[in-house]
Amino acid sequence: MVFNTLSGRFLGLTIVFVMIAEVLIFVPSVSRFRVDYLETRLDLGQLAALALLATPDEAVSDDLEQELLQTAEVLNVALQRDQVRELVLSSDMPNPVDETFDLRDAPTTTLMRDAVRTYFTTGNRIIRVKGKTRQGMEGVIEVTFYEAPLRAAMVAYGLRILYLSLVISIATAALLFFAVRRFIVRPIQRVIDHMTAYRDNPEDSSRIIQPGRGSRELVEAEAALRDMQLGLTGALRQKERLAALGGAVAKISHDLRNMLTTAQLLADRIESSSDPAVRRTAPKLVNSLARAISLCERTLTFGKVDEPAPEIVVFLLAPLVGEVLENEREASATGRVDFRAEIAGGLAARADPDQLFRVLTNLVRNAAQAIEASGRAGSVTVSAGEGDGRTRIRVADTGPGLPPKARENLFRPFSGGVRQGGTGLGLVIAAELVKGHGGSLTLDETAREGTTFVVDIPAPK
Repeated sequence: MVFNTLSGRFLGLTIVFVMIAEVLIFVPSVSRFRVDYLETRLDLGQLAALALLATPDEAVSDDLEQELLQTAEVLNVALQRDQVRELVLSSDMPNPVDETFDLRDAPTTTLMRDAVRTYFTTGNRIIRVKGKTRQGMEGVIEVTFYEAPLRAAMVAYGLRILYLSLVISIATAALLFFAVRRFIVRPIQRVIDHMTAYRDNPEDSSRIIQPGRGSRELVEAEAALRDMQLGLTGALRQKERLAALGGAVAKISHDLRNMLTTAQLLADRIESSSDPAVRRTAPKLVNSLARAISLCERTLTFGKVDEPAPEIVVFLLAPLVGEVLENEREASATGRVDFRAEIAGGLAARADPDQLFRVLTNLVRNAAQAIEASGRAGSVTVSAGEGDGRTRIRVADTGPGLPPKARENLFRPFSGGVRQGGTGLGLVIAAELVKGHGGSLTLDETAREGTTFVVDIPAPK
């Protein structure tokens, strides 16, 4: 379980990496140890030979010669001086020499290769080693001895390196383990604790993390988490308000639908009036009441998150736009707004007529209200065209333009409203209706000279 944690894995990786480093330096170290061992044998052999040569006129007993050889741990010693090679000390050779190693000017690669071979060779071979004399006159010394003691010394040295490496690895890993726990794991755990606490109650602002002091990366991560939590908390609170508003709207729509149904029955009676002016006005009134009742019913359905898809049909666009402008013209309070339509009589649209009526009504009404609020006369023009398989309806006005705040929050509920007392829901609803048709509602331009919105929907096939 320890290695399932960040600090535990760091501990294991540290041990592994230190051991790998020790392995990489093991071969050169063993090679150096072997060279030192062989040079020691050469020095001991030379000292034994010099001790014997110090008394050239006296006879040396065999026991003394054997004692000198045993002290030097060699079988034979030969000296070469002044181009003369002399066997100074000798003993009976049980077997011939298996291999000869010359330490004079031997390259490093050769020494490492010979060390590895010695390390993994089995048996007790007899080897001859040559080297330069390091005491007395300059010359060459040769010694012969068994290889098994050398191998045993090399194995013991390797074990000492292994044990030392393990101690260094464990000590280093332990120090790094506690350092990682202190400087990395604990700050990360703090972030995790805040995330867990916030997950349990994301609406509680007290659970939002406050960036602390530490490494730059962790501070940046905590700051990013704080921004995300602030945004999410705000969104959840807004959704709560929207949910409460939706419930209220559903109740209002239910009662309003009943009232409008009664009004529609009365409008049906007005249609039978003998007054020509009343009879001309009655169909518009009936259509408006029908749309209002339909809107109330869809609002109730939307409150249940079960709003039906738009009923797409192909129809002529000019009559629908004319009805929208006529309604807004009659609703205009000041008469300062001039409503215009620039649409070819044969241009057709592929959409839900009621929903497109709502979209255009919202855009035209917003434009008219902006002009009236400015206190000067202006115009609202609805034009349309077709190209590249799309139908584009433009709603342009000569109003004062949108303020910067409204442009930044144009399609956000409760944020993009311009008119005092407005909710900012009109454009949001219009954009959602157009999106349901596979199209888009965009702000084309806005300035002091006016504002233009574009409704882009697929053209009839």
